[in-house]
Amino acid sequence: MFAPVADLSGLRILISNDDGIAAPGIKVLERIARTLSDDVWVVAPEHEQSAAGHSLTIRRPLRVRELSPRHYAVDGTPTDAVLLGINHIIKDKRPDLMLSGINRGSNLGEDVTYSGTVAAAMEATILGVPAIALSQFVTPPEPVKWDTAEDWAVGVIRRLLSLGWPRNVLMNVNFPDVATADVSGIEVTGQGKRKLGDAIVERADPRGDPYVWIGAQRAEDRGIPGTDIEAVCRGAVSVTPLCFDLTDRPTMQALSAIFP
Repeated sequence: MFAPVADLSGLRILISNDDGIAAPGIKVLERIARTLSDDVWVVAPEHEQSAAGHSLTIRRPLRVRELSPRHYAVDGTPTDAVLLGINHIIKDKRPDLMLSGINRGSNLGEDVTYSGTVAAAMEATILGVPAIALSQFVTPPEPVKWDTAEDWAVGVIRRLLSLGWPRNVLMNVNFPDVATADVSGIEVTGQGKRKLGDAIVERADPRGDPYVWIGAQRAEDRGIPGTDIEAVCRGAVSVTPLCFDLTDRPTMQALSAIFP
């Protein structure tokens, strides 16, 4: 169990993301973190790694660049960045909290299996550091409402840390695409259902050779009460606890009847 924390001022906080170290969302998240503690470190991918999932680079060396004090870029995945941050860059004093994001776009339903934002938080959790993934819903071509995430995130983080949670769980937080004053509240939710990339676009390059592009269209069910998708689409902040023991216990029990 990650123990509850009342006073956050002494925490060492590690920040990462999947949109890259220059992304607007990670700058918002760093401002948020600095309202909680002065000991904030940023270790993030050099370039965008959206939909990288929980992938680890093992076939080539990784390069780490110190951009400024406590700011490091890693030419790898979000998982690489968090692993190197915890076990290499700040190994002298491990972080007490890991924050991932703020992602440009939501991570809802099955998105979490693709999401580099969630994967960064997952890696921290595996390494024994409590972690929260944060994402801001966006409806193109509307501008991203970063103010909504910035205004609501501190309260969400403080309340989560005041509770504590099991060591095999990470927290997935999504902010709705509404003005901060129009947020209806904070709701605890389960995962909804929606699918990324079903629309495949086939075209030809300038040489006439065909290529395909995985589309971003999503089919989603916004009407299932208690889900992250329904809550965020209704204007609420969604908080979903995720665990990564993928074993289905009822099926395991059923299988034991044929594999005694």
